[in-house]
Amino acid sequence: MQIDIITVVPELLKSPFEHSIMKRAGDKGLLQINIVNLRSFGLGLHHQVDDYQYGGGAGMVMMCEPLDRCIMDLKSKTKYDEIIYLTPDGKTFNQKMANRLSCLDAVLIICGHYKGIDQRIRDMHVTMEISVGDFVLSGGELAAAIVVDAIGRLIPGVLNDETSALSDSFQDNLLAPPVYTRPADFKGFKIPDILLSGNERMIDEWRYEESLKITKERRPDLLED
Repeated sequence: MQIDIITVVPELLKSPFEHSIMKRAGDKGLLQINIVNLRSFGLGLHHQVDDYQYGGGAGMVMMCEPLDRCIMDLKSKTKYDEIIYLTPDGKTFNQKMANRLSCLDAVLIICGHYKGIDQRIRDMHVTMEISVGDFVLSGGELAAAIVVDAIGRLIPGVLNDETSALSDSFQDNLLAPPVYTRPADFKGFKIPDILLSGNERMIDEWRYEESLKITKERRPDLLED
C-alpha cells in the first residue's frame, strides 16, 4: 500500500513512521509512506503557501495554487483510491473506516494548517474528509499519523500475529476485554481463574462477556450500531 502525505511541516511526521510497527511495515515492503513538502510547490521567492482569507478574519488559509500544483503532480504519477483531507468538520474516523482504507492500493492525505485549506481544493480534489475527534489541532500532521498507524497495522503481514488486530476494540463494535500477564498474583490482585483453565471455549466466552459488559458500561452507543 502507498500513502502520500502533503504537509507544510514534514518534520512532524518523520518520527512516527521511523519506529515500531510502521517501520516494520516499511521494511517488509508492505507500506510505502511518502511525505511531500508543500513548500516545494509554493509561490515566489519565499515559496508562499498561505494568504489572508477573503472577507477578513483571523488566521491564514492555505492557497489553491500550491495545493493544486502539488496534487496534480502527484496524481500524474499515482492513481489514488481516495484523496483525504483531515479537518475537524470531517466524518469521525473509526475502525470501520480504517478497515476499508487498509484494503486500498494508494491514498493521498492532505494535512491542513492555519485556518485550513481553500474550499475550492476540497471541491476539486478531495474525495473523503476525516476528523479524528471533536477538538482542534494546530495542523493535520498528528491526525495523519493516527490515521496511517490505524490503517497500516491492519495490512496483512504487518503484525507478527495477524489475528491480534481482529480482537482489537471496535472491530466487532465491542471494547476489548481485560488482559493479564505474569505474575498471576500481584500484591494480592489475582487474575481470573478461567484464564488458567486451559479451556479455550470457556475463555473465549468469558472474554466476550467481559467485552459486552465493558461496552455497556462505557460505550453503550456502540451496541446501538
